[in-house]
Amino acid sequence: MTQLTDNPYGLAALWAQGDWVIKGVALLLLLMSVASWSVIIWRSLMLWRLRPANTASRDFWHAQSFAQGLQLLQPHNSASPYRMLAEEGQAAVDHHSLHKADLHGQLSLNDWLSACLRNAIDDNVQQLQRGLPVLASVGSTAPFIGLFGTVWGIYHALVSIGVSGQAGIDKVAGPVGEALIMTAVGLAVAIPAVLGYNALQRANKGVITRLNRFAHQLHAYFLTGAAPKASVSVLTTKQASNGESA
Repeated sequence: MTQLTDNPYGLAALWAQGDWVIKGVALLLLLMSVASWSVIIWRSLMLWRLRPANTASRDFWHAQSFAQGLQLLQPHNSASPYRMLAEEGQAAVDHHSLHKADLHGQLSLNDWLSACLRNAIDDNVQQLQRGLPVLASVGSTAPFIGLFGTVWGIYHALVSIGVSGQAGIDKVAGPVGEALIMTAVGLAVAIPAVLGYNALQRANKGVITRLNRFAHQLHAYFLTGAAPKASVSVLTTKQASNGESA
């Protein structure tokens, strides 16, 4: 413990000897790390809570009535994008039949229902993507912020060595090594953000695919009054591609 306290090099020495720029970079990297881990934990919990809803979306078609199916779509009183889709589809059908004099009444029920379901999927995709831009920003910028701290620290270390006139290896290795720590810190912040972003994107893609399949089934149900046998979505897959490129 005494050796760690008396160690002239390391993070403690870097903080004590660093100027306001080095300290500012270190604090910025700390805030970025906290933000990225917060998003990773938050979105992971949200996806974990969706697992019962994913199972309930399959049980929906075994219900004896639409109202009973809605109850199955929201287990444990948690928010369910599948229930939102079902309610949006029912509302679209009711609205279309009651407002035929409106402009959208000139559309066929097929087109109006498809548009409403697509809008509902868009809303769900937007919810799934919340927080991911933070991970993308941290993953792409943290290494360069750490590199900036390293360059700044090396510059000041070399200036100090030049002013002192002592250029021995013991005088150079310590300050330069301390400055290089900032690059390592930048990478330590960026790598979890990138891995978390990729993992969450893959999980979101799976949810979006199931939402599109469920929307297709609802579309067929509201038009024909019977659950479809096929599960291949004929609705647009634009949302899935947006989930990959976001």
